[in-house]
Amino acid sequence: MTLPATGILNSNQEPAVTQAKSGGCGCDSKSSATVEMDEKLQERIAKHPCYSEDAHHHYARMHVAVAPACNIQCNYCNRKYDCANESRPGVVSELLTPEEAAHKALVIAGKIPQMTVVGIAGPGDPLANPEKTFRTFELIADKAPDIKLCLSTNGLMLSEHIDRIKQLNIDHVTVTFNTIDPEIGAQLYSWVHYKRRRYRGLEGAKILLEKQMEGLQALKEADILCKVNSVMVPGINDQHLIEVNKFIRENGAFLHNIMPLISAPEHGTHFGLTGQRGPTPKEVKEVQDNCAGNMKMMRHCRQCRADAVGLLGEDRSQEFTKDKFLEMTPEYDLEQRTSVHEGIEKFKEEIKLAKEKAQAGKKAANNPKVLVAVATKGSGLVNQHFGHAKEFQIYEVDGIEARFVGHRKIDQYCQGGYGEEATSENIIKAIADCKAVLVSKIGNCPKEKLHEVGIETVEAYDVIEKVALEFYEQYVKELGTTEG
Repeated sequence: MTLPATGILNSNQEPAVTQAKSGGCGCDSKSSATVEMDEKLQERIAKHPCYSEDAHHHYARMHVAVAPACNIQCNYCNRKYDCANESRPGVVSELLTPEEAAHKALVIAGKIPQMTVVGIAGPGDPLANPEKTFRTFELIADKAPDIKLCLSTNGLMLSEHIDRIKQLNIDHVTVTFNTIDPEIGAQLYSWVHYKRRRYRGLEGAKILLEKQMEGLQALKEADILCKVNSVMVPGINDQHLIEVNKFIRENGAFLHNIMPLISAPEHGTHFGLTGQRGPTPKEVKEVQDNCAGNMKMMRHCRQCRADAVGLLGEDRSQEFTKDKFLEMTPEYDLEQRTSVHEGIEKFKEEIKLAKEKAQAGKKAANNPKVLVAVATKGSGLVNQHFGHAKEFQIYEVDGIEARFVGHRKIDQYCQGGYGEEATSENIIKAIADCKAVLVSKIGNCPKEKLHEVGIETVEAYDVIEKVALEFYEQYVKELGTTEG
């Protein structure tokens, strides 16, 4: 498919990147003060792929692994070094010095001009390694003023470092906040190391919670955008997360990311070794939906490695290992990066127009909501071959709109013939609750297997929402015919 009205696709079926400015928010019904506030907020998050669902289709991020030490031990975490085979927080292939990290950031800023954020998320806690963390940010800010600086922390030392964070113009801070009940915290954390003492059980959980609350307040007073991560652990804090959501909303958090526990035994975490299960996608979505009325939910998190590079959902870190990037000369070019970003914003406007056109004239009806799985390489398009997908983005469609609700990681189907039977079973299991798979191409064999279990396949190269709504319209017609 193509979109001649908007010119989204060029002759090579790739996103057309041209220079232009994006338009306003168009919130005419609000007061001028509210509109101005909303516009300023949108400007702050517009190019941050973690803070903006829209941005994650187009802009990339990178994490630099300069913070090895941690001051708490979570029962869901096991830091691993020199590891290239796992994709989860706390895992890195190589530790870097601040100077190496800054060099890497400048190299990648030239190689991947759509990279807009450098974050420090570990493999330990950035604020348990304050000298290395802040030195890294100083070096990057000096050479690359257009790159946003971001850090993720457990919050234990946040209030102590808030002035330095503000001074360095670190405008986005993520705090992992799993509970407001110390009794639950005692089940989540093995120990807390604070002021040269190690505290266990309820005592440690109380200290951590008190310091996290201080940190949230400090971020609010400093006007720093705060995203809260909560790890959902079935039977421990899953039902409690609604209370967490209410508390953080009332105390200044901008975005809530409820993410599933990763608990495979091979990861070596306490929960993994003791058999604590992670939640199903359905369970995660249910809790997210129950919290969604209170504040904006992040549903596009990929629980990235501490050295991740690229768009969310992809990891290009192995292209930039230390032996490679240290041999590269940084080609940071602010003018060239600005041009690329203007082109992205123009393309986003074209996508927006295409979405509006697809939704025009749609009326509410008592039709069921359905889920569809989408194979995409980014840019908001159905643009990936089924066999090349490592994840599917999941959209909920109701005939009026197609709404992103999550993603499902899978094993890549095309692996030279090896293990394809087992892989197809895993893929089908991962998307069994979906009515269709939207792909750019798919082979006859996987298509037949999907059809056997009632999952339709739609081949297209177009805006995700447009393809999803067209499928839904046909689905409803066929459903009505069947019932009639």
